[in-house]
Amino acid sequence: MVARVFIDGEAGTTGLQIRQRLADRTDVALTSIAPERRKDPEARREQLNAADVVILCLPDLAAREAIDLITTASVRVIDASSAHRTATDWIYGFPEMATGQREGVASAQRVSNPGCYATGFIALVRPLVSAGLVPADWPVSVNAVSGYSGGGRAMIEEFEDAASATFTTARFRAYALALGHKHLPEMAKYAGLKRPPLFTPSVGRFYNGMIVEVPLPLYALPAAPRVADVRAVLEAAYDGEEFVTLANRRPRPSTPSP
Repeated sequence: MVARVFIDGEAGTTGLQIRQRLADRTDVALTSIAPERRKDPEARREQLNAADVVILCLPDLAAREAIDLITTASVRVIDASSAHRTATDWIYGFPEMATGQREGVASAQRVSNPGCYATGFIALVRPLVSAGLVPADWPVSVNAVSGYSGGGRAMIEEFEDAASATFTTARFRAYALALGHKHLPEMAKYAGLKRPPLFTPSVGRFYNGMIVEVPLPLYALPAAPRVADVRAVLEAAYDGEEFVTLANRRPRPSTPSP
């Protein structure tokens, strides 16, 4: 069976990457709005309701509007925005997060794609909270740096435009210093925390990729775990997983110099 897939927002950074990844698949037929109808709201509605799977690559408000336009009950939706990541009637698209999560994602009508920072954070923290090594009310902090493509077209142009100040001076900068990053609600909910973590994100001069770090003062935690205890919990959580793996035990005092 060939599934009809409509990418709403296919001209954006995320939409273009998804289209490229699906282009050579023989079990998927990508559909698009005809060029002469691209500004026709009814053409968009038709595509949203005629597809087997809709992938939303839109800002949050536009993603919510798209859901309101879908009236065909059989249409399955994957939302790449943050609009539905903590919604009770959507499943969080992190298959390795918990037992049964993969099966839930595979069968769901509505799947919210996890945020990039949130994926790394939840992967690290949720198993430790579930195992009791980190209390749910612990003041967790997280530091992270990502490539500039995650900021969308405007940030890509800023970092790649030879005439911009960013191109000539910025190698790294922190942002979201008001502690209101849009990933915080999902980070707290799916990690099992009672309050959002103290999150310091930053962007570096590289296109994509990410490092997410969660410092833990083991001596201060109520369970007083050892490094071996933390590793054992993470090993058990991701045993047999294909995409979430643990680094070997060799000490890694620093990352390589660029």
